[in-house]
Amino acid sequence: MSFRVWKGEPASTPRTAASPAPRASLPRELVEAAAGRLAVLALLAAAAIVLFGIADWRSFARAGAVPNMTLWLGAIVASLSLSLSIAWMAWRGMLAPATLLDAGLIYEVAQALCIALVFHSVPLQGTMPPRGWTGVAVWILAYPLIVPATRGKTILATLAAAAMDPLGLLITVAAGNPRPPAGFLFPMFLPTVIAACVALVLSRFVSRLTVEAEKGHEMGSYHLEELLGRGGMGEVWKANHRLLARSAAIKLIRPESFGSDGRELVKRFEREAKATAALQSPHTVNIYDFGTTEDGTFYYVMELLEGFDLDTLVTRFGPVPVERAVHILVQACHSLAEAHQGGLIHRDVKPANIYVCRYGLDWDFVKLLDFGLVKSAQAFEEGRPLTVAGVIAGTPGYMSPEMGLGNPDVDWRADIYALGCVGYWLLTGKPVFDSGGSPVQTLMDHIQKQPPAPSMRTSEAIPPELDAILLQCLSKDVNERPQTMQELAGKLRRVPLSNPWTEERARRWWLDNGSHPRTETAAEPIPPEVSVAASASRS
Repeated sequence: MSFRVWKGEPASTPRTAASPAPRASLPRELVEAAAGRLAVLALLAAAAIVLFGIADWRSFARAGAVPNMTLWLGAIVASLSLSLSIAWMAWRGMLAPATLLDAGLIYEVAQALCIALVFHSVPLQGTMPPRGWTGVAVWILAYPLIVPATRGKTILATLAAAAMDPLGLLITVAAGNPRPPAGFLFPMFLPTVIAACVALVLSRFVSRLTVEAEKGHEMGSYHLEELLGRGGMGEVWKANHRLLARSAAIKLIRPESFGSDGRELVKRFEREAKATAALQSPHTVNIYDFGTTEDGTFYYVMELLEGFDLDTLVTRFGPVPVERAVHILVQACHSLAEAHQGGLIHRDVKPANIYVCRYGLDWDFVKLLDFGLVKSAQAFEEGRPLTVAGVIAGTPGYMSPEMGLGNPDVDWRADIYALGCVGYWLLTGKPVFDSGGSPVQTLMDHIQKQPPAPSMRTSEAIPPELDAILLQCLSKDVNERPQTMQELAGKLRRVPLSNPWTEERARRWWLDNGSHPRTETAAEPIPPEVSVAASASRS
Protein backbone atom coordinates (compact mmCIF):
# COMPACT_ATOMS: atom_id res chain seq x y z
CA MET A 1 0.00 0.00 0.00
CA SER A 2 1.43 3.35 -0.97
CA PHE A 3 1.28 6.39 1.29
CA ARG A 4 1.07 9.58 -0.75
CA VAL A 5 1.81 12.50 1.57
CA TRP A 6 1.19 15.06 -1.15
CA LYS A 7 -2.40 14.03 -1.82
CA GLY A 8 -4.85 16.87 -1.65
CA GLU A 9 -2.26 19.61 -2.09
CA PRO A 10 -2.11 21.62 -5.30
CA ALA A 11 0.79 20.63 -7.55
CA SER A 12 1.73 24.24 -8.07
CA THR A 13 2.47 24.79 -4.40
CA PRO A 14 6.25 24.76 -4.04
CA ARG A 15 7.71 22.63 -1.30
CA THR A 16 10.56 23.94 0.78
CA ALA A 17 13.00 21.94 2.84
CA ALA A 18 12.08 21.94 6.50
CA SER A 19 14.66 23.22 8.94
CA PRO A 20 15.84 20.30 11.03
CA ALA A 21 16.63 20.54 14.68
CA PRO A 22 20.31 20.34 15.49
CA ARG A 23 21.41 16.74 15.68
CA ALA A 24 23.67 15.04 18.18
CA SER A 25 25.69 13.48 15.37
CA LEU A 26 27.25 14.62 12.13
CA PRO A 27 25.78 13.74 8.73
CA ARG A 28 27.23 10.56 7.28
CA GLU A 29 28.87 12.32 4.34
CA LEU A 30 30.57 14.82 6.67
CA VAL A 31 31.78 12.01 8.96
CA GLU A 32 33.30 10.12 6.03
CA ALA A 33 34.99 13.27 4.71
CA ALA A 34 36.30 14.16 8.19
CA ALA A 35 37.79 10.67 8.57
CA GLY A 36 39.79 11.24 5.39
CA ARG A 37 40.94 14.63 6.64
CA LEU A 38 42.09 13.06 9.90
CA ALA A 39 44.41 10.74 7.98
CA VAL A 40 45.95 13.69 6.12
CA LEU A 41 46.29 15.75 9.32
CA ALA A 42 48.01 12.84 11.12
CA LEU A 43 50.54 12.47 8.30
CA LEU A 44 51.22 16.20 8.36
CA ALA A 45 51.67 16.08 12.13
CA ALA A 46 54.13 13.19 11.76
CA ALA A 47 56.15 15.12 9.19
CA ALA A 48 56.02 18.29 11.33
CA ILE A 49 57.26 16.57 14.49
CA VAL A 50 60.28 15.17 12.62
CA LEU A 51 61.13 18.50 10.98
CA PHE A 52 60.73 20.50 14.18
CA GLY A 53 62.69 17.89 16.08
CA ILE A 54 65.62 18.34 13.70
CA ALA A 55 65.30 22.13 13.91
CA ASP A 56 65.17 22.00 17.73
CA TRP A 57 68.27 19.84 17.84
CA ARG A 58 70.24 22.38 15.78
CA SER A 59 68.93 25.19 18.02
CA PHE A 60 70.06 23.30 21.12
CA ALA A 61 73.53 22.89 19.66
CA ARG A 62 73.86 26.60 18.85
CA ALA A 63 72.42 27.87 22.15
CA GLY A 64 74.14 25.33 24.35
CA ALA A 65 70.77 24.29 25.82
CA VAL A 66 70.59 20.91 27.48
CA PRO A 67 67.09 19.37 27.12
CA ASN A 68 65.88 16.40 29.10
CA MET A 69 66.81 13.98 26.34
CA THR A 70 64.67 11.15 27.70
CA LEU A 71 61.51 13.24 27.67
CA TRP A 72 62.39 15.08 24.48
CA LEU A 73 63.19 12.01 22.40
CA GLY A 74 60.45 9.91 23.98
CA ALA A 75 57.82 12.57 23.21
CA ILE A 76 58.93 12.80 19.58
CA VAL A 77 58.84 9.01 19.12
CA ALA A 78 55.44 8.80 20.83
CA SER A 79 54.04 11.61 18.68
CA LEU A 80 55.36 10.00 15.52
CA SER A 81 53.94 6.61 16.49
CA LEU A 82 50.53 8.04 17.34
CA SER A 83 50.31 10.02 14.10
CA LEU A 84 51.34 7.13 11.86
CA SER A 85 49.00 4.74 13.69
CA ILE A 86 45.94 6.96 13.33
CA ALA A 87 46.80 7.60 9.65
CA TRP A 88 47.19 3.86 9.03
CA MET A 89 43.86 3.05 10.68
CA ALA A 90 42.14 5.74 8.62
CA TRP A 91 43.58 4.70 5.27
CA ARG A 92 43.00 0.99 5.89
CA GLY A 93 39.44 1.54 7.11
CA MET A 94 40.11 -0.43 10.28
CA LEU A 95 37.47 1.55 12.19
CA ALA A 96 34.07 2.87 11.21
CA PRO A 97 34.31 6.59 10.32
CA ALA A 98 32.37 7.71 13.41
CA THR A 99 34.53 5.53 15.68
CA LEU A 100 37.66 6.82 13.97
CA LEU A 101 36.65 10.42 14.68
CA ASP A 102 36.17 9.59 18.35
CA ALA A 103 39.63 8.00 18.36
CA GLY A 104 40.87 11.16 16.65
CA LEU A 105 39.75 13.26 19.61
CA ILE A 106 41.81 11.06 21.92
CA TYR A 107 44.68 11.46 19.46
CA GLU A 108 44.26 15.25 19.62
CA VAL A 109 44.72 15.23 23.40
CA ALA A 110 47.62 12.75 23.33
CA GLN A 111 49.38 14.70 20.58
CA ALA A 112 48.99 17.89 22.62
CA LEU A 113 50.73 16.21 25.54
CA CYS A 114 53.61 15.08 23.29
CA ILE A 115 53.99 18.61 21.92
CA ALA A 116 53.98 20.04 25.45
CA LEU A 117 56.65 17.56 26.59
CA VAL A 118 58.89 18.45 23.63
CA PHE A 119 58.44 22.16 24.33
CA HIS A 120 58.95 22.05 28.11
CA SER A 121 61.78 19.49 28.08
CA VAL A 122 64.10 22.42 27.28
CA PRO A 123 64.49 24.50 30.46
CA LEU A 124 64.11 28.27 30.27
CA GLN A 125 67.34 30.15 29.72
CA GLY A 126 68.22 33.29 31.69
CA THR A 127 65.68 35.62 33.17
CA MET A 128 63.67 36.35 30.02
CA PRO A 129 60.09 35.07 30.14
CA PRO A 130 58.93 32.81 27.27
CA ARG A 131 57.45 34.52 24.24
CA GLY A 132 55.41 33.37 21.26
CA TRP A 133 52.82 30.67 20.69
CA THR A 134 53.55 27.13 21.79
CA GLY A 135 52.93 24.13 19.54
CA VAL A 136 49.98 23.16 21.74
CA ALA A 137 48.24 26.47 21.01
CA VAL A 138 48.64 26.02 17.26
CA TRP A 139 47.49 22.38 17.46
CA ILE A 140 44.26 22.98 19.37
CA LEU A 141 43.43 25.89 17.10
CA ALA A 142 43.96 23.93 13.86
CA TYR A 143 42.43 20.57 14.77
CA PRO A 144 38.70 21.50 14.91
CA LEU A 145 38.98 23.40 11.65
CA ILE A 146 40.34 20.39 9.78
CA VAL A 147 38.54 17.54 11.57
CA PRO A 148 35.05 18.64 12.70
CA ALA A 149 33.14 16.89 15.46
CA THR A 150 29.94 17.57 17.34
CA ARG A 151 30.16 20.73 19.40
CA GLY A 152 30.14 18.96 22.77
CA LYS A 153 32.97 16.63 21.82
CA THR A 154 34.96 19.51 20.31
CA ILE A 155 34.68 21.55 23.52
CA LEU A 156 35.68 18.61 25.69
CA ALA A 157 38.67 17.66 23.50
CA THR A 158 39.83 21.28 23.17
CA LEU A 159 39.82 21.89 26.94
CA ALA A 160 41.55 18.57 27.56
CA ALA A 161 44.21 19.32 24.94
CA ALA A 162 44.81 22.80 26.39
CA ALA A 163 45.28 21.24 29.83
CA MET A 164 48.12 19.15 28.40
CA ASP A 165 50.31 22.27 28.19
CA PRO A 166 50.61 22.84 31.99
CA LEU A 167 50.59 19.06 32.51
CA GLY A 168 53.62 18.76 30.24
CA LEU A 169 55.43 21.39 32.31
CA LEU A 170 54.60 19.55 35.54
CA ILE A 171 55.96 16.29 34.10
CA THR A 172 59.23 17.89 33.00
CA VAL A 173 59.65 19.54 36.42
CA ALA A 174 58.99 16.19 38.10
CA ALA A 175 61.62 14.65 35.80
CA GLY A 176 64.28 17.08 37.03
CA ASN A 177 63.94 20.28 35.02
CA PRO A 178 64.14 23.50 37.08
CA ARG A 179 60.82 25.02 38.10
CA PRO A 180 60.20 28.29 36.17
CA PRO A 181 59.51 31.45 38.19
CA ALA A 182 55.88 31.98 39.11
CA GLY A 183 55.78 35.19 37.10
CA PHE A 184 56.65 33.26 33.95
CA LEU A 185 53.55 31.03 34.09
CA PHE A 186 51.08 33.64 32.85
CA PRO A 187 52.98 34.65 29.67
CA MET A 188 53.93 31.01 29.14
CA PHE A 189 50.33 29.71 29.00
CA LEU A 190 48.52 32.82 27.74
CA PRO A 191 48.79 31.78 24.06
CA THR A 192 47.29 28.37 24.88
CA VAL A 193 44.39 29.99 26.76
CA ILE A 194 43.74 32.35 23.84
CA ALA A 195 43.91 29.49 21.35
CA ALA A 196 41.47 27.44 23.42
CA CYS A 197 38.97 30.34 23.56
CA VAL A 198 39.26 30.93 19.82
CA ALA A 199 38.88 27.18 19.18
CA LEU A 200 35.67 27.11 21.26
CA VAL A 201 34.25 29.99 19.22
CA LEU A 202 35.26 28.23 16.03
CA SER A 203 33.64 25.01 17.25
CA ARG A 204 30.32 26.86 17.51
CA PHE A 205 30.81 28.19 14.00
CA VAL A 206 31.62 24.70 12.70
CA SER A 207 28.56 23.37 14.52
CA ARG A 208 26.37 25.89 12.71
CA LEU A 209 27.93 24.88 9.41
CA THR A 210 27.13 21.28 10.29
CA VAL A 211 23.47 22.17 10.86
CA GLU A 212 23.41 24.02 7.53
CA ALA A 213 24.94 20.98 5.86
CA GLU A 214 22.21 18.90 7.46
CA LYS A 215 19.55 21.27 6.13
CA GLY A 216 20.98 20.80 2.68
CA HIS A 217 20.23 17.10 3.04
CA GLU A 218 16.54 17.56 3.79
CA MET A 219 13.84 17.23 1.16
CA GLY A 220 10.51 17.89 2.81
CA SER A 221 10.12 15.23 5.48
CA TYR A 222 12.96 13.13 4.05
CA HIS A 223 16.61 13.14 5.06
CA LEU A 224 19.14 12.32 2.33
CA GLU A 225 21.45 9.55 3.50
CA GLU A 226 23.45 8.15 0.58
CA LEU A 227 24.16 9.24 -2.99
CA LEU A 228 23.22 6.37 -5.31
CA GLY A 229 23.90 7.92 -8.69
CA ARG A 230 24.54 11.12 -10.60
CA GLY A 231 23.92 11.98 -14.23
CA GLY A 232 22.98 14.62 -16.73
CA MET A 233 19.58 15.48 -15.25
CA GLY A 234 20.39 15.27 -11.56
CA GLU A 235 20.99 12.78 -8.76
CA VAL A 236 19.37 9.81 -7.02
CA TRP A 237 19.69 9.53 -3.22
CA LYS A 238 18.71 6.96 -0.66
CA ALA A 239 16.63 8.80 1.94
CA ASN A 240 14.71 8.19 5.13
CA HIS A 241 11.43 9.67 6.33
CA ARG A 242 12.20 11.53 9.57
CA LEU A 243 8.92 10.57 11.28
CA LEU A 244 7.94 7.24 9.73
CA ALA A 245 11.48 5.76 9.59
CA ARG A 246 10.71 4.58 6.06
CA SER A 247 13.43 4.31 3.44
CA ALA A 248 12.85 5.85 0.04
CA ALA A 249 14.71 6.94 -3.08
CA ILE A 250 14.72 10.59 -4.10
CA LYS A 251 15.49 11.79 -7.59
CA LEU A 252 16.71 15.39 -7.65
CA ILE A 253 16.44 17.45 -10.82
CA ARG A 254 18.71 20.46 -10.48
CA PRO A 255 17.51 23.88 -11.73
CA GLU A 256 20.54 24.26 -14.02
CA SER A 257 19.25 21.32 -16.10
CA PHE A 258 16.03 23.22 -16.89
CA GLY A 259 17.62 25.82 -19.15
CA SER A 260 15.57 28.90 -19.93
CA ASP A 261 12.22 27.14 -19.46
CA GLY A 262 12.69 26.39 -15.77
CA ARG A 263 9.36 27.58 -14.38
CA GLU A 264 7.31 25.91 -17.10
CA LEU A 265 9.25 22.66 -16.79
CA VAL A 266 8.76 22.57 -13.02
CA LYS A 267 5.01 22.88 -13.54
CA ARG A 268 5.13 20.05 -16.03
CA PHE A 269 7.22 17.84 -13.77
CA GLU A 270 4.72 18.42 -10.99
CA ARG A 271 1.78 17.61 -13.26
CA GLU A 272 3.43 14.44 -14.53
CA ALA A 273 4.40 13.43 -10.98
CA LYS A 274 0.75 13.62 -9.96
CA ALA A 275 -0.31 11.66 -13.03
CA THR A 276 2.31 8.97 -12.39
CA ALA A 277 1.46 8.74 -8.69
CA ALA A 278 -2.18 8.21 -9.62
CA LEU A 279 -1.27 4.96 -11.40
CA GLN A 280 -2.39 1.98 -9.33
CA SER A 281 -0.61 -0.89 -11.07
CA PRO A 282 1.48 -2.81 -8.52
CA HIS A 283 4.16 -2.97 -11.21
CA THR A 284 4.60 0.83 -11.32
CA VAL A 285 6.97 2.36 -8.79
CA ASN A 286 5.12 4.22 -6.05
CA ILE A 287 5.69 7.97 -5.78
CA TYR A 288 5.31 9.14 -2.19
CA ASP A 289 5.99 12.83 -2.55
CA PHE A 290 7.37 15.55 -4.79
CA GLY A 291 8.19 19.21 -4.45
CA THR A 292 10.60 22.07 -5.05
CA THR A 293 13.24 23.27 -2.61
CA GLU A 294 14.21 26.87 -1.95
CA ASP A 295 17.06 26.69 -4.48
CA GLY A 296 14.70 25.50 -7.22
CA THR A 297 15.64 21.80 -7.13
CA PHE A 298 12.71 19.62 -8.10
CA TYR A 299 12.50 16.20 -6.40
CA TYR A 300 10.54 12.96 -6.60
CA VAL A 301 10.28 10.67 -3.57
CA MET A 302 9.82 7.04 -4.61
CA GLU A 303 9.72 3.67 -2.92
CA LEU A 304 13.09 2.02 -2.39
CA LEU A 305 13.20 -1.52 -3.70
CA GLU A 306 15.70 -4.35 -3.33
CA GLY A 307 16.71 -6.05 -6.53
CA PHE A 308 18.32 -5.58 -9.94
CA ASP A 309 17.46 -3.55 -12.98
CA LEU A 310 17.33 -5.67 -16.14
CA ASP A 311 20.53 -4.11 -17.43
CA THR A 312 22.42 -5.30 -14.34
CA LEU A 313 20.56 -8.61 -14.24
CA VAL A 314 21.64 -9.65 -17.74
CA THR A 315 25.13 -8.13 -17.48
CA ARG A 316 25.84 -9.95 -14.21
CA PHE A 317 24.01 -13.25 -14.72
CA GLY A 318 23.67 -13.55 -18.49
CA PRO A 319 20.54 -13.85 -20.67
CA VAL A 320 17.50 -15.16 -18.84
CA PRO A 321 15.54 -18.30 -19.75
CA VAL A 322 12.66 -17.85 -22.17
CA GLU A 323 10.03 -18.53 -19.52
CA ARG A 324 11.53 -15.93 -17.17
CA ALA A 325 11.71 -13.34 -19.95
CA VAL A 326 8.01 -13.88 -20.65
CA HIS A 327 7.22 -13.60 -16.93
CA ILE A 328 9.06 -10.26 -16.71
CA LEU A 329 7.63 -8.79 -19.91
CA VAL A 330 4.02 -9.62 -18.97
CA GLN A 331 4.40 -7.72 -15.70
CA ALA A 332 5.93 -4.73 -17.50
CA CYS A 333 2.94 -4.80 -19.87
CA HIS A 334 0.62 -4.49 -16.87
CA SER A 335 2.27 -1.24 -15.73
CA LEU A 336 2.43 0.28 -19.20
CA ALA A 337 -1.12 -0.75 -20.07
CA GLU A 338 -2.51 1.28 -17.17
CA ALA A 339 -0.29 4.24 -18.06
CA HIS A 340 -1.48 4.15 -21.67
CA GLN A 341 -5.12 3.96 -20.60
CA GLY A 342 -4.49 7.05 -18.48
CA GLY A 343 -3.09 8.89 -21.49
CA LEU A 344 0.59 8.61 -20.49
CA ILE A 345 3.43 7.42 -22.70
CA HIS A 346 6.63 6.44 -20.90
CA ARG A 347 9.04 7.13 -23.82
CA ASP A 348 12.09 5.75 -21.99
CA VAL A 349 11.34 2.06 -21.57
CA LYS A 350 14.73 0.33 -21.28
CA PRO A 351 16.40 -2.37 -19.12
CA ALA A 352 17.75 0.21 -16.67
CA ASN A 353 14.19 1.41 -15.99
CA ILE A 354 12.68 -2.01 -15.27
CA TYR A 355 13.46 -3.60 -11.93
CA VAL A 356 13.00 -7.16 -10.85
CA CYS A 357 12.99 -7.56 -7.09
CA ARG A 358 11.88 -9.33 -3.98
CA TYR A 359 8.73 -7.49 -2.99
CA GLY A 360 7.05 -8.58 0.22
CA LEU A 361 6.27 -12.28 -0.23
CA ASP A 362 6.63 -12.08 -4.03
CA TRP A 363 9.72 -13.19 -5.89
CA ASP A 364 10.80 -11.85 -9.28
CA PHE A 365 8.36 -8.97 -8.97
CA VAL A 366 8.68 -6.31 -11.69
CA LYS A 367 8.56 -2.56 -11.12
CA LEU A 368 8.62 0.01 -13.92
CA LEU A 369 10.61 3.12 -12.99
CA ASP A 370 11.48 6.62 -14.05
CA PHE A 371 8.67 8.31 -15.90
CA GLY A 372 11.04 11.27 -16.28
CA LEU A 373 10.36 11.55 -20.04
CA VAL A 374 6.67 10.72 -19.73
CA LYS A 375 4.36 12.46 -22.20
CA SER A 376 0.61 12.82 -22.32
CA ALA A 377 -0.95 11.14 -25.32
CA GLN A 378 -3.49 13.95 -25.42
CA ALA A 379 -2.69 17.46 -26.57
CA PHE A 380 -1.73 19.72 -23.69
CA GLU A 381 -3.92 22.71 -23.31
CA GLU A 382 -1.12 24.81 -21.90
CA GLY A 383 2.66 24.99 -22.00
CA ARG A 384 5.05 23.13 -24.29
CA PRO A 385 6.35 19.57 -24.48
CA LEU A 386 9.01 18.55 -22.00
CA THR A 387 11.56 18.08 -24.74
CA VAL A 388 13.25 20.98 -26.44
CA ALA A 389 12.19 21.64 -30.00
CA GLY A 390 14.53 19.98 -32.51
CA VAL A 391 16.02 17.64 -29.91
CA ILE A 392 15.26 13.97 -29.33
CA ALA A 393 15.38 12.89 -25.68
CA GLY A 394 15.73 9.27 -24.69
CA THR A 395 18.01 6.27 -25.05
CA PRO A 396 19.00 5.54 -28.70
CA GLY A 397 19.24 1.76 -28.24
CA TYR A 398 15.56 1.59 -27.25
CA MET A 399 14.01 4.34 -29.38
CA SER A 400 11.32 3.57 -31.89
CA PRO A 401 11.89 4.74 -35.48
CA GLU A 402 9.25 7.46 -35.15
CA MET A 403 11.02 8.85 -32.07
CA GLY A 404 14.35 8.74 -33.91
CA LEU A 405 12.82 10.78 -36.73
CA GLY A 406 11.64 13.41 -34.26
CA ASN A 407 7.95 12.74 -34.97
CA PRO A 408 5.94 15.04 -32.65
CA ASP A 409 2.96 12.66 -32.80
CA VAL A 410 4.63 9.71 -31.06
CA ASP A 411 2.00 7.55 -29.36
CA TRP A 412 1.88 4.58 -26.97
CA ARG A 413 3.13 2.18 -29.66
CA ALA A 414 6.62 3.65 -29.18
CA ASP A 415 6.60 1.99 -25.73
CA ILE A 416 5.60 -1.31 -27.39
CA TYR A 417 8.64 -1.02 -29.68
CA ALA A 418 10.91 -0.25 -26.72
CA LEU A 419 9.56 -3.19 -24.71
CA GLY A 420 10.33 -5.40 -27.71
CA CYS A 421 13.93 -4.15 -27.49
CA VAL A 422 13.94 -5.02 -23.78
CA GLY A 423 12.73 -8.56 -24.53
CA TYR A 424 15.47 -8.87 -27.16
CA TRP A 425 18.06 -7.86 -24.52
CA LEU A 426 16.69 -10.33 -21.95
CA LEU A 427 16.92 -13.29 -24.34
CA THR A 428 20.20 -12.54 -26.11
CA GLY A 429 22.17 -10.28 -23.80
CA LYS A 430 22.67 -8.00 -26.80
CA PRO A 431 20.92 -4.83 -27.97
CA VAL A 432 18.87 -5.01 -31.13
CA PHE A 433 21.45 -2.87 -32.92
CA ASP A 434 25.00 -2.39 -31.71
CA SER A 435 26.66 0.52 -33.50
CA GLY A 436 29.86 0.74 -31.50
CA GLY A 437 28.69 3.49 -29.15
CA SER A 438 27.51 5.96 -31.84
CA PRO A 439 24.05 7.22 -30.80
CA VAL A 440 23.26 8.69 -34.21
CA GLN A 441 24.17 5.46 -36.00
CA THR A 442 22.09 3.45 -33.53
CA LEU A 443 19.11 5.69 -34.26
CA MET A 444 19.66 5.29 -38.00
CA ASP A 445 19.75 1.51 -37.60
CA HIS A 446 16.42 1.55 -35.78
CA ILE A 447 14.99 3.73 -38.54
CA GLN A 448 16.37 1.83 -41.53
CA LYS A 449 17.47 -1.73 -40.73
CA GLN A 450 15.43 -4.86 -40.16
CA PRO A 451 16.58 -6.60 -36.97
CA PRO A 452 17.57 -10.28 -37.01
CA ALA A 453 15.37 -12.64 -35.01
CA PRO A 454 16.47 -13.08 -31.40
CA SER A 455 17.00 -16.80 -32.01
CA MET A 456 19.73 -15.88 -34.53
CA ARG A 457 21.69 -13.99 -31.87
CA THR A 458 21.87 -16.70 -29.21
CA SER A 459 22.60 -20.39 -28.90
CA GLU A 460 19.62 -20.88 -26.56
CA ALA A 461 16.38 -22.24 -27.98
CA ILE A 462 13.71 -19.57 -28.43
CA PRO A 463 10.19 -20.60 -29.45
CA PRO A 464 9.28 -19.37 -32.96
CA GLU A 465 6.16 -17.78 -31.48
CA LEU A 466 8.25 -15.57 -29.19
CA ASP A 467 10.59 -14.70 -32.07
CA ALA A 468 7.59 -13.59 -34.09
CA ILE A 469 6.12 -11.51 -31.22
CA LEU A 470 9.32 -9.58 -30.63
CA LEU A 471 9.88 -8.95 -34.34
CA GLN A 472 6.29 -7.71 -34.57
CA CYS A 473 6.99 -5.30 -31.70
CA LEU A 474 10.06 -4.09 -33.64
CA SER A 475 8.15 -3.35 -36.82
CA LYS A 476 8.95 0.02 -38.41
CA ASP A 477 5.24 0.49 -39.14
CA VAL A 478 3.37 1.30 -35.93
CA ASN A 479 0.21 -0.32 -37.34
CA GLU A 480 1.97 -3.67 -37.68
CA ARG A 481 2.94 -3.83 -34.02
CA PRO A 482 0.64 -5.14 -31.28
CA GLN A 483 -1.75 -2.24 -30.83
CA THR A 484 -2.04 -2.34 -27.05
CA MET A 485 -0.08 -3.63 -24.11
CA GLN A 486 -3.00 -5.89 -23.25
CA GLU A 487 -2.75 -7.46 -26.70
CA LEU A 488 1.00 -7.92 -26.30
CA ALA A 489 0.59 -9.49 -22.86
CA GLY A 490 -2.01 -11.90 -24.26
CA LYS A 491 0.34 -12.98 -27.04
CA LEU A 492 3.16 -13.51 -24.53
CA ARG A 493 0.98 -15.65 -22.27
CA ARG A 494 0.14 -17.92 -25.21
CA VAL A 495 3.81 -18.67 -25.99
CA PRO A 496 4.28 -22.45 -25.47
CA LEU A 497 6.74 -23.02 -22.62
CA SER A 498 8.14 -26.43 -21.75
CA ASN A 499 9.19 -25.36 -18.26
CA PRO A 500 7.13 -22.41 -16.94
CA TRP A 501 8.70 -19.90 -14.56
CA THR A 502 7.06 -20.71 -11.23
CA GLU A 503 7.09 -18.98 -7.86
CA GLU A 504 9.28 -21.77 -6.50
CA ARG A 505 11.85 -21.37 -9.29
CA ALA A 506 11.91 -17.63 -8.72
CA ARG A 507 12.33 -18.13 -4.97
CA ARG A 508 15.26 -20.51 -5.46
CA TRP A 509 16.95 -18.11 -7.89
CA TRP A 510 16.70 -15.22 -5.44
CA LEU A 511 17.94 -17.28 -2.52
CA ASP A 512 20.96 -18.35 -4.60
CA ASN A 513 21.72 -15.04 -6.33
CA GLY A 514 19.89 -12.21 -4.63
CA SER A 515 21.61 -12.06 -1.25
CA HIS A 516 23.54 -8.91 -2.25
CA PRO A 517 21.29 -7.04 -4.68
CA ARG A 518 21.67 -3.41 -5.53
CA THR A 519 20.03 -1.08 -3.04
CA GLU A 520 19.62 1.97 -5.27
CA THR A 521 16.50 0.42 -6.60
CA ALA A 522 13.81 3.04 -6.92
CA ALA A 523 15.56 4.71 -9.79
CA GLU A 524 18.58 3.91 -11.91
CA PRO A 525 21.80 5.81 -11.19
CA ILE A 526 20.90 8.26 -13.94
CA PRO A 527 23.29 7.80 -16.83
CA PRO A 528 23.89 11.02 -18.73
CA GLU A 529 20.81 11.86 -20.78
CA VAL A 530 21.30 11.30 -24.49
CA SER A 531 19.94 14.07 -26.68
CA VAL A 532 20.47 13.87 -30.41
CA ALA A 533 19.51 16.68 -32.74
CA ALA A 534 16.57 15.63 -34.88
CA SER A 535 18.20 17.11 -37.94
CA ALA A 536 21.22 14.84 -37.41
CA SER A 537 19.05 11.73 -37.28
CA ARG A 538 17.32 12.70 -40.51
CA SER A 539 20.55 13.19 -42.41
